[in-house]
Amino acid sequence: MSASPAHRALTMVELMVVLAALALLLGLLLPTLSIVSAAGRSTQCRSNLRQMALAAHTYTMVYAVYPAAIRYEDGGIQVAWDWVTTFAGELISPGPLWGFSNDPGQVQQCPDYQGETNFADPFTGYNYNTSFIGAEGTPATPGWEDLRWGVPLGQHRRTVQTTMFGDGGWAGGTNKFMRAPMNSEGYALNVIYAGGQAFRHQRSTNVAYLDGHVDSVQKPYAGALATESLLEDTMGYPENGFLSDDDSAYDPR
Repeated sequence: MSASPAHRALTMVELMVVLAALALLLGLLLPTLSIVSAAGRSTQCRSNLRQMALAAHTYTMVYAVYPAAIRYEDGGIQVAWDWVTTFAGELISPGPLWGFSNDPGQVQQCPDYQGETNFADPFTGYNYNTSFIGAEGTPATPGWEDLRWGVPLGQHRRTVQTTMFGDGGWAGGTNKFMRAPMNSEGYALNVIYAGGQAFRHQRSTNVAYLDGHVDSVQKPYAGALATESLLEDTMGYPENGFLSDDDSAYDPR
């Protein structure tokens, strides 16, 4: 016996009520799932940074210095802290840091960064304190002897406050050389302001400190030398920023 028109209409109303309730629940649930997923990616990022810090500390046990941020060899080879590439952009191998790591691959990829690399790196998203920790060369002067060295290990006093690795970010994407805002290197300021941190993890940035601990920082700083152009065109502030207005988050002395 077929259902009456009134019964069919009632069934449709009940179905619509159920669907509306499900849609409401789904609408309430999706933002929560998104937050949980973002928190998971941030946790993975902090784990990556912790492994990188451990690898850098292990490196110092062998060489008594932290890895160079970048140095140049004859034949057009650039040896960065993370990857070795040619000037033409060809990937050669993982960099010196990864001889002290079990995984020179995905640990170098920030799970919340999906953009282009700034070298030929297969994995990217992090930067290294080039101003005060990692030595730095210039293409015109190949070899270790021509590096601008970081602060010697014996002068590292503020290890809890000093940043070593973090989420790299500027207006053009990511960066692998972390710059301190007061420009002790004497570069053009756009180089300094392209070396900021990305506040990509729900408006926070993850940082590995010199003593090995990892934390999240919520406040981006503009830097004491900021101009409107540097902030908007180079840094992409406040999505990216420094960790302090002066060098206090970068200088271990």
